[in-house]
Amino acid sequence: MKFALAVHGTRGDVEPCSAVGLELQRRGHDVRMAVPPNLVGFVESVGLSGVAYGPDSREMITAQMDFARRISRVQSPVGLVRAGKDLFVRGWADMSRTLTAIADGSDLVFTGQIYHGVAANIAEYYDIPVAALHFFPVRVNGNVALPSLPSTAPFIRSTMRAAWWLYGQVTKESEHAQRRELGLPAMTGSASRRMVDGGALEIQGYDAVCFPGLAAEWSDRRPFVGALTMELATDHDDDIASWIAAGTPPIYFGFGSVPVESPAETFAMVAEVCAELGERALICAGWADIDRIPRPDNVKVVDVANHSAVFPACRAVVHHGGAGTTAAGMRAGVPTLILWEGADQPIWAAQVKRLRIGSGRRFAAITRKSLTAELRSVLSHHHVTAAKDFAARMTKPADSVAATADLLEDAARSAKSRPARQLRSGPSQPAAGK
Repeated sequence: MKFALAVHGTRGDVEPCSAVGLELQRRGHDVRMAVPPNLVGFVESVGLSGVAYGPDSREMITAQMDFARRISRVQSPVGLVRAGKDLFVRGWADMSRTLTAIADGSDLVFTGQIYHGVAANIAEYYDIPVAALHFFPVRVNGNVALPSLPSTAPFIRSTMRAAWWLYGQVTKESEHAQRRELGLPAMTGSASRRMVDGGALEIQGYDAVCFPGLAAEWSDRRPFVGALTMELATDHDDDIASWIAAGTPPIYFGFGSVPVESPAETFAMVAEVCAELGERALICAGWADIDRIPRPDNVKVVDVANHSAVFPACRAVVHHGGAGTTAAGMRAGVPTLILWEGADQPIWAAQVKRLRIGSGRRFAAITRKSLTAELRSVLSHHHVTAAKDFAARMTKPADSVAATADLLEDAARSAKSRPARQLRSGPSQPAAGK
């Protein structure tokens, strides 16, 4: 069979789909991936075929952070739609043409949480199923709430409905234009709504135990597989392991693809707080310029780290709350402190508190005093014990990948067995990004 995997976002979005792509390829299937141009090299480095798909995701993250800072000043729904249009539909038409080309002859289109409308319309064009990978509960549900305020679940449900409505309004014009170009009927409702109504497979790329009660609320259409990762080694692994072995277990600090506005000041505060607590700090600087980051004796700074190898050797992990990093900390059995900025990060911060395996606070509100207090809390015996116990309930990454590949194969086979299946031919012109 042939699978088209179209995913946009940071490496945290692309790596899980790549893990599944490799497993499908290992099983003998033809796999082609469409990813942001800045991550084509990553996809090809792990042995997959990749084409450029949409804008540079690093530039988009910066734009999204700016949008998040400005959104509080927008006073009306119309203003929100106008403010979000350029950010959330940038490159839509070119992405459609790219995916039309690589999905030609495919049995299924697999997509992530971003630009899912592009993929849904291409799947409809070829009369093949579309499946989505979700990294947190993006659908309206009755189980996500703030841990200290259980009654906030109805409010959060309303907020999620409003977010889906807003996203549909922002992408509506681009979707209409895409469907006209493909010769599809005028759409009725958003792509998200059509996927739900059409029974699209929505794979939950996180463990059901992270959101107690959610698996019972949702149908088999939204199966939980656990977090997907490739657990890739890095050039720093041996060096980090040697540094850890030379002293007491450190506290890990990292912020993934979230740009830190004042990295030198932030990491200096980290070093000072850890020195006060008698702890060592392993800082993964990510996109920050590590040449300008101070390195006291109790601190080691690297630009990348293999979470699966490093986290089990740490006392605790402090990070931005991305789904993949959060899952790695949970699997490692060490307490977590999430310093969140936006997107799904506050949801994960709330869940680690609800599960009593850590804590969370907005990154912009952190101070030396509050960071010290939060670290004392997560390093307490209660959190350490709870985190260790919780780790035993997490799904192993290899099992998560295998389960996802099974689901995609089953969905593709079921569609192939449908009567009167009508497929279209791909475009005669090469797609953008090919």
